[in-house]
Amino acid sequence: VGFVSLAGVVVNNAIVLVAFIKLYRRGGESAAEGARRAARQRFRPILLTSLTTVAGVLPLLTETSLQAQTLVPLVASLAFGLAAATFQVLFLVPALYAILDDLGLTEQVAAAPAS
Repeated sequence: VGFVSLAGVVVNNAIVLVAFIKLYRRGGESAAEGARRAARQRFRPILLTSLTTVAGVLPLLTETSLQAQTLVPLVASLAFGLAAATFQVLFLVPALYAILDDLGLTEQVAAAPAS
């Protein structure tokens, strides 16, 4: 259950980041520049989302009551997995997008028409 929760947040962050990369590509930027700008622009929202989630489950992680002990493994996988995956999304997704573009494996995005 913790893995499914973690996957939902991480995939959502990665999808939003790739959508912003494609938005900048439509504006006429290269894949590397679009990835760089998207990562810079989405850094704060992704980091804050992850930090608030980790902060929200931290009381359960430190709980010592016997009833809450069944939730500690779930919360630990969610908190530490989210902390690790946040940095992977912020650094690896833009890098992998730029690499895939160099290999010609990304969708060619047409530039936005001039108004």
